[in-house]
Amino acid sequence: MSTLTQNDIEIATRAADHFTRLYYSTYDSPTRVDDLPNFYRPSSALTWNGKPYQGTEGVRNLISSMPVTRHEVQCFDWSQPPNLLITVSGTVTHGRGPSGNPPATSNKSIDGQPRVFSQTFVLVPDPSAAPSTKGGEVAKYYVNADAMRFVG
Repeated sequence: MSTLTQNDIEIATRAADHFTRLYYSTYDSPTRVDDLPNFYRPSSALTWNGKPYQGTEGVRNLISSMPVTRHEVQCFDWSQPPNLLITVSGTVTHGRGPSGNPPATSNKSIDGQPRVFSQTFVLVPDPSAAPSTKGGEVAKYYVNADAMRFVG
């Protein structure tokens, strides 16, 4: 195992921060059904609240079956390169929020209510991505494994 340099750590920090921002803005976008699967590969594994999905088509099937979302990331941490383990905590609202629910919706319904989630990603360098001009830094990672769970 090689020793990490300060530059390695800075690159990983930027990659984790960039991934987290881009992933959730894509997830919450109107084009998410087409764009979110681009973070994955056919061999990627996803577990969404205990239910397994496989690869880009699994992600597409999951996303296309859920209402619009709004994520608020409260914190994230990451581990050392070359693979990145990123853990994210935050809240997600599915649908248009409580005011978007039909009038007959019970106040105790979870529909449209913010829910706390925890999500863990294993990102690996994408061998097909072109290296950047900054010291051979791999410009892109893909999601090899993803586990999301509602908390509470």
